[in-house]
Amino acid sequence: MTMNTVTRAILDRSSEPRLRAPAPPKAVLDLALACAARAPDHALLRPWRYLVVEGDGLQHLGDLFAASASADATEAQRDKLRKSPLRAPMVLVAVASPVSHPKVPAHEQAYSCAAATAYLELALQAEGFGAMWRTGAVAESTVVREGLGLSANESIVGFIYTGTVDTRKPAVPRPEVAEFTSNWPG
Repeated sequence: MTMNTVTRAILDRSSEPRLRAPAPPKAVLDLALACAARAPDHALLRPWRYLVVEGDGLQHLGDLFAASASADATEAQRDKLRKSPLRAPMVLVAVASPVSHPKVPAHEQAYSCAAATAYLELALQAEGFGAMWRTGAVAESTVVREGLGLSANESIVGFIYTGTVDTRKPAVPRPEVAEFTSNWPG
């Protein structure tokens, strides 16, 4: 069987944590965001938006991360949070931005944002850049959400660290299809 280039790109996708400059240029970023906008989107609500963080913004994002630490966090823990956005030359904040709709619940709109973000990552990789989708406590933090200017109904789906891959990580074993698929009724 001859494999389509889209299928090959999906099968080759990997999370790349070791990133360096340069970040994707504007033309590549715009192309990747245009791909994100092709995600499944019931009722065409476009329930997502992205914040592009680079340059001095990475330090400001790190300060927000550090400010979100619990009161009993050590200075070393705060410093680690402060430095985390500096692991890449660009961080894209994927924001689920649901709108009220009688047939499309907010959780379905968040799934649409997640699908859009996966397309974004695939497009970045297809254009020669690496990406790492990160979440954690900072994605749930009210301090971070408010600091980024999110409204009360918005949520952070992920922080997409992107840049040029410095060193590729080893391939991750993937499950066989039969491990997660069954026929129903079966």
